[in-house]
Amino acid sequence: MNKVKRFIFTATIIFLFWLAYTSSLAINEIITGLIVSLIVAFFTYESFTRVSTENNIVKRIFSFLKYLPIFIIEMIKANIDVAKRVINPSLPIKPGIVAIKTDLKSDQAKMLLANSITLTPGTLTVDIIDDTLYVHWIDVESEKPQLQKNIIASKFENLIKGVF
Repeated sequence: MNKVKRFIFTATIIFLFWLAYTSSLAINEIITGLIVSLIVAFFTYESFTRVSTENNIVKRIFSFLKYLPIFIIEMIKANIDVAKRVINPSLPIKPGIVAIKTDLKSDQAKMLLANSITLTPGTLTVDIIDDTLYVHWIDVESEKPQLQKNIIASKFENLIKGVF
């Protein structure tokens, strides 16, 4: 798919979202939507469309839709765990900072993983250096790096790979 087709595809998708959002077929809305769609598409078509057929936007959207419910479930579980620790202070905590090595390559994917970890109560991504995330964990359950990664990040990382 050449750049012009990718640009047109991106502009069309953005324009369709514009029409759905505004719910108007007034000429001034249509013209404004076309202009905005073309400008946004100019800056985003390369990341919106991928040349590789295995990594196209439809698959990426479906991967993100698979990621969302898992993230929400994990966030609810973590909220309950932290609430139990607040209500019952006798529950053990063992705070510490652990290093989680990620297989994700793009900065956007690492950012989504770091934010997913941070938005899950009980964990906070403190820093990202190269392929390593440093995470403050309210209850370090294991000293083994692979087990730490499995508990904190793997459930998100595997799904995020399909998004980016």
